[in-house]
This record gives sequence, C-alpha cells and structure tokens, in this order.
Amino acid sequence: MTAVLSVVFAVCAAVSNALGTVLQRRAALIVPQSNGFRLRLMLDLLRTPVWFGGILGVIFAAVFQALALTTGPLAVVQPIFVLELPFALLISGVVFHKRMPRRGWLSVAAIVVGLGTALFAASPRGGDLQPSMALWVLAVASCGGAMVLLALAALRRPVGSARAVCLGTAAAIGYALTAALMKSATDTLDHQGVAAFFESWQTYGFAVVGVCALFLLENAMQAGPLVASQPALTLGDALISLSLGVTLYNESVRTGWWLLPQVFGAGLVLLGAVGLSHLDAVRRGGEAAGEDDPEPISPASLAPTAAQTEAPTADVPPTAEAAQAPGPALPALSDEVS
Repeated sequence: MTAVLSVVFAVCAAVSNALGTVLQRRAALIVPQSNGFRLRLMLDLLRTPVWFGGILGVIFAAVFQALALTTGPLAVVQPIFVLELPFALLISGVVFHKRMPRRGWLSVAAIVVGLGTALFAASPRGGDLQPSMALWVLAVASCGGAMVLLALAALRRPVGSARAVCLGTAAAIGYALTAALMKSATDTLDHQGVAAFFESWQTYGFAVVGVCALFLLENAMQAGPLVASQPALTLGDALISLSLGVTLYNESVRTGWWLLPQVFGAGLVLLGAVGLSHLDAVRRGGEAAGEDDPEPISPASLAPTAAQTEAPTADVPPTAEAAQAPGPALPALSDEVS
C-alpha cells in the first residue's frame, strides 16, 4: 500500500511541478531579458502575478514530493518526475492555446510506456534510512561541483538552446540533491520529531540547495526554449536521483537480464523526449511548406525573437512611409498575463 501511495504522490508532484514550470516560463518571458545572470530577475518576477501561480505549483509539488519520499525509495520517486515533461507540454498547450500534433502524442506515449517499463524492470527497493556522513560529503561535493561547472559553461554561451540545456542540467542536479536531502530530513521528522527535524543539517541543506536550483531553473527558462531546458531538467533529475538512491541510500535494483527491459524503457523515454524537443522544427517546417493546419504546440515559440528584443541603433524619426507601413506582429503580452 505504501508503494502505491508513493507513486500517487510522485505523479501529483510531477503534475504540480509541470504547472509551476509553465507559469514560471510565462513569467520569465514577460520580464526584461538579459545575456547574463541577473539577481534582479527574482525582483522582476516578484512583480509578475503569474509567477506566484508558478511558485504555488512548486510548493504543492514539494509537499507531494516529501510525502512520496517518506513512503517510497528515492530511486522510485524521482524517476517518476520524467512525467513532468509531457505534463508541462500538455499544460502549455492549454495555457498558450496550442494544439498537440499526432507526433507529440506518440512522444508522450513513448515516455509513459518507457518509464513504466524501466521502473517495473528495475523494481527499486530497500535502502538505508540515513546515509553516512562520508557519503554525504562525497554526494554534496560531487553534485555541487557539477552545478558550478555547468553554470560557468552556460555563461560562456549565448542565449539559446545550448545555454538552456546547461542551466537545466545544473538545476536537475540541484533538484536531485534536494530530494536526497529532503528524504533524510523527512525521515528525521517522522522518527525523531519536530525538534530533531530543525536541528538536522539536512533540513537547511535541502532548503539552500533548493533555492539555488530554483534560481538556475529561472535563468534556464529565460535562456532558451522550454523544450531545451525541460528534457535536461526532467531526464537529468531522474538519472541523478536514481544514482543517488543506489549509491547514497544503498537502494537496490534488479540486474541480470532485467537490464535489457531497463535499457529499452530508458531508450523509449529518451526517444519521446527527443521527439517532443523537435516539435518546434515541425512547426517551422509546416510554415515553410505553407500548410493550413493549425500551428502545433511549440513551447520554443514562446521565446522572443531577435527582432522583437533588438533595441534600435539610433533615434532616427520614422519616415512617412515607415509610419504608415504595418510593423512586425509582436506578441500580445497583455493577453498572456491576463
């Protein structure tokens, strides 16, 4: 029964986090853009009402995640967060009034079937309630170092998909480490009480790492399209969490011939994620061919184009012809935030 509850709570967490991600992405497109890290970005987002809806989704996701981690292994709970990717694209289709094409639905089905196959074959179970301090030092140092390196690599790249992938992967590592710390803290709360919970360093650790991961995620969503940062976030979170579950919490998975369906399921998940990331290319190809079908869902199209963000080079008054000519079709931000 506890295993079923863990899966249910994990799915609820994935849905809530997907909703929060879409609303945060919407808010990130409204605030001023930047080529570098901006601490002021958080202040700008605080003035955007839709951002609070995204944060509310993240808060509910954290509650569901804590409940899932209390009732199930880390190696089961966090991989289920892969479902956040299709949920995010489905929700963005509703929010931004974009339809999901048939290829997108096939990609979603591949992710769901692949995840179910991999988890059934791996069947993570067991594990220690509290890892040793030596393992914690190794895990925190490794994950923290990888986050720093990826953030520095992102700063060396221009705004676009590559930068979004680096920041999304760094955020994924942060969220995986946050989940590992949260599992330890919730176990302390469950067995030793509230006082021990607030005396545990893991409690403050998951709070600090979670804030850092959130900051990286906000910059990832502004750095490039959702289909670039979201696969890196969800797949990276699942893989790093599975690794932390096995190495840090000593959780076991089935090996031997069971590795074959595990690899097959992981391949389906990757195939589905790549298919969803190509939706923007499908949309652009359809426009080039002059198709009359409605525009398919493409979170990448939410990012402002260079023409929309480029500042004028000189204060030259427009000519009469230029004043009468229709300008480029800019996005109606007032409609987006309403």
